[in-house]
Amino acid sequence: MSSATIMDAIVSKIKRVLSEGEEVLASEVTPERAEEMNRLLGEAMSAGWTEGLRTWLARAETGDETIKVGGVTHRYKLDSEKEFLTPGGMIKLTRRVYQPDAGGQCYVPLDAAWGMEDQFATVEVRDAALYAVALGTPKEAETLLAKCALFQPSATAIKRMATQMGQWLEEHEDEVLTEIRVEESIPRETRVLCASMDGVNVLLSEPGKKKGRPNERPHEGASRETPSPTCYKNAMVGSVSFYGKVPEGNLSPERLASRYMARMPEDRAPTLKAKFERELYETESRLNDDVVRIALCDGARGLWTYIDDTPQYDEYEKLVDYHHTTEHLSRAAEAIFGKGSQKAQAWYDKYCSKLKGEDGGAGRVLRSLDYYERTARLSKSRREALAVERTFFTRNEHRMDYARFRRNGWPIGSGPVEAACKSVVKTRLCRSGMRWSRTGGQHILTLRTYAKSNRWNGMWTQYKRIEWQLPPPCNTT
Repeated sequence: MSSATIMDAIVSKIKRVLSEGEEVLASEVTPERAEEMNRLLGEAMSAGWTEGLRTWLARAETGDETIKVGGVTHRYKLDSEKEFLTPGGMIKLTRRVYQPDAGGQCYVPLDAAWGMEDQFATVEVRDAALYAVALGTPKEAETLLAKCALFQPSATAIKRMATQMGQWLEEHEDEVLTEIRVEESIPRETRVLCASMDGVNVLLSEPGKKKGRPNERPHEGASRETPSPTCYKNAMVGSVSFYGKVPEGNLSPERLASRYMARMPEDRAPTLKAKFERELYETESRLNDDVVRIALCDGARGLWTYIDDTPQYDEYEKLVDYHHTTEHLSRAAEAIFGKGSQKAQAWYDKYCSKLKGEDGGAGRVLRSLDYYERTARLSKSRREALAVERTFFTRNEHRMDYARFRRNGWPIGSGPVEAACKSVVKTRLCRSGMRWSRTGGQHILTLRTYAKSNRWNGMWTQYKRIEWQLPPPCNTT
């Protein structure tokens, strides 16, 4: 079939649709008619697009009675119709189906020719639909695409796409990310690599005990001792951020880029940690020797135990998030002076300045805590609260060198990972009424990490390379 034949089919289809809207074409220009005109042009574009694609695909169909697939002879069995969702809309194709003489899985040459074996939507449609569902619910994605695209997948179809792509990424993600890292550039101005991890609660659709205070009064529903059909568990997020110089007039270095990974709840988060370590390893191998490496997290003991026990972080500077530290400083002030006290505010301000501006600031905080523990007349509850905060500063004193970090122009806050807990996880998975299976939630989180890390296009490039068995690009770096 010649290109002229295909063009004629496209033009003929467009003309036919436009001829049906002749009244609109001949009408005066008004807002209402403009709306009708845009609708008509969209219909014409869709008709021409699908007709052109259908006609072009027909040239790949074979009329042979037998074909060879992987060295095995397949014989023609029947014609089968199937609908496909394309960027131009839905098309219906009649395809020839073949099967080995000995029986077994059928083969459809036309589907194989344009990469649509076991697929309903083309790669372009899946790209757009999955990006939309990474950002919103399937219903929201359906509504969005209905308003701005020629193709209109249902919410159910979008869910199936997310499941299929999520399963594919679980199988191929290491290969995909390795190739993406090779292709993507590290910001040239990078002076600091900052690695952070944090957790965020997600409601799971699996049994577990309810959290919170015990019920003390009669109430409806099950008690807190009764297992609930849902429970909250801690999902984990990791961020790898690149920082440059401190801009003039600022106190903090410029964040140049961040890469994220996130995993649904898992005891001790071994999968997240393994992926995080691989991200760091492959990133470190491309850094200049003078780039400073920092592990920066909140005060969670489990995270610091993992970092301290993992040799990969031995050469990292280590710091507890400054804002997390000041929360503990605030609680210490309340324990010493009482809530809402001007003395508490003055003491808090004084030691915030010492933490940020003086070497050994954490030691000065500890000496002050010790002084008030000896001399202040505190109630039992306030003395216990003060002891908790003293333990925190004692345990983390060697990770509170904020003054030196600021002099060097290094970050002192774990803002990127805390923001990622909200933007990657909570914004999408923690809406009212949402509850998740670990598998279904992971499919969405994986898609969101590619979107939020500016790796979406790279992921699709690798998907097509693997699925279409394309050779990897030549790396000239």
